[in-house]
Amino acid sequence: MPESTDRQVLHAPAKLTLSLRVTGVRADGYHLIDAEMVALDFGDDLVLSTGDGLRAVDSTTGAPIDLGPISDNLVTRALRLADRRCQVEIIKRIPAGAGLGGGSADAAAVLRWADCTDLDLAARLGADVPFCVVGGRARVRGIGEQVEPLPFVERVLTLLTPPVACSTPAVYRRWDELGGPIGDNGNDLEPAALDLEPSLARWRDELAEVSGQRPRLAGSGSTWFVEGAHPGPGRVVARTIP
Repeated sequence: MPESTDRQVLHAPAKLTLSLRVTGVRADGYHLIDAEMVALDFGDDLVLSTGDGLRAVDSTTGAPIDLGPISDNLVTRALRLADRRCQVEIIKRIPAGAGLGGGSADAAAVLRWADCTDLDLAARLGADVPFCVVGGRARVRGIGEQVEPLPFVERVLTLLTPPVACSTPAVYRRWDELGGPIGDNGNDLEPAALDLEPSLARWRDELAEVSGQRPRLAGSGSTWFVEGAHPGPGRVVARTIP
């Protein structure tokens, strides 16, 4: 397994799912989607150096972040997939469980660094990883492995991430249990996420009040977003990037 010997810093942009339709369920239980995703102007940084290991720190406080079992982490799995070995420190800015692709973005950064851009391979790590490898703006279909780049559109968006982590598998299970509802605001997973985590409505309504818009859930949640800049406590104003 090749080893990295030079210190390098990789950027892992956050991703935002602007719209999501569930178009079917495969025999193996994986859901098929038709979504529009964009990359944003903030994200994690990965510092690569000689060695072997993985740690993460909060970008603001420098405090260590518990990553759980290291062998199961997407960055570790991406390194194995690419047959690379190195020491990785993740400087986290993308909140966990927010629907902004934090773990997927980190894994994709490793794959790009290793020149491993096979989207079918990337999809083995997770549905959002192929888009994060490609970046920009794209239509994403299948189980995430079909990524069709779209012309870049500059957008300003305001994001509000509640202190509630949404489990993507759990939201899809609830979507199945509810009979596969169609979301009336561009995201089929929104009804399932709200049913699973009713407290999400509080932050949706808060963002609606300050923006005068109906917020949309980002993917399986928990982040809500609206168009335009509406700065304030707990809100992030982000821009799309090519």
